[in-house]
Amino acid sequence: MATELAPGVAPDTPKPTPPPAPRPARGRPARRLALLLRHRWLYLMLLPGLVYFLVFRYWPMYGLSIAFQDYVPFLGYSGSPWVGLKHFEALVTGPDLGRLLANTLILALLTVVFVFPAPIVVALLLNELRVRVLRRSIQSLIYIPHFLSWTIVASLTYLLFSADFGVLANALHAIVGGQRADYVAQEQWFRPIIILQLLWKQTGWGTIIYLAALASVDTQLYEAARVDGAGRARQLWHITLPAIRPAIVVMAILTSGNLLDSGFEQIWLMTTSLNRPVAEVFDTYVYYIGITQGAFSYSTALGLFKGVIGVVLIVGSNWLAKRLGQRGLY
Repeated sequence: MATELAPGVAPDTPKPTPPPAPRPARGRPARRLALLLRHRWLYLMLLPGLVYFLVFRYWPMYGLSIAFQDYVPFLGYSGSPWVGLKHFEALVTGPDLGRLLANTLILALLTVVFVFPAPIVVALLLNELRVRVLRRSIQSLIYIPHFLSWTIVASLTYLLFSADFGVLANALHAIVGGQRADYVAQEQWFRPIIILQLLWKQTGWGTIIYLAALASVDTQLYEAARVDGAGRARQLWHITLPAIRPAIVVMAILTSGNLLDSGFEQIWLMTTSLNRPVAEVFDTYVYYIGITQGAFSYSTALGLFKGVIGVVLIVGSNWLAKRLGQRGLY
């Protein structure tokens, strides 16, 4: 039986449980240290890459200081006299900048028009192949040229297009007739040959990124489009291209930073005394002036000038991509 309480006596009520004591707030350094310890193995695997960039990418930037010096190897960085912007003034007012800039920009424009879209087109064509064995075989065949050195590519070009023993040159001469043309030496054929080499060597390897982007497209979108009556062309325009648009934008931004980087090895191997007026670009001129003539400070100023323009192009293209509603590089 429950015991009756005396009149005026309140029943016992349970006492409220006190809230738990607040945990002491951890400072930002402590949180960062905890995250670092938690992911220590990932950071350990990242360490070799960081060391590589510090040693081979960032530390050599100290050598850019000779662009503002009359550098003498025997005096070193600290002993060479400082001359300010003397070499940049010589570069801007000299007779070579216009020719170098024109040759480099023409090759860059041809690369953007012909070489940049080629991997996109090939990736779209490979994506339309339904026979998997055939698609894999074609991919393997077009990847192989990427692993050949530019020396081998240049040798093959001479074997094919040389006036004396070029196979294709002799075949064209037999068909067209007239005077025999030396395609690898004449000025008017230098740029087409460079673009053909880039297409043959780089197109297959460039398709990897776009094929990876195409692999992530939901197949249900194509099924829904077919139900709505969309053909291959409409599926390509409304599904496939929008799916790889972010990859195209990122690759376009990266390409814009390399517009003035025409590639030293390829151009140098294909340059002759006859086509030098149209073949000489910034990269080959830096080697010619800096190494063969010992103008270290002037060639460094030229390289720094090219690098600054590349950074401006990357930043500008990234800003333009964001203004157009696309995801930029950063």
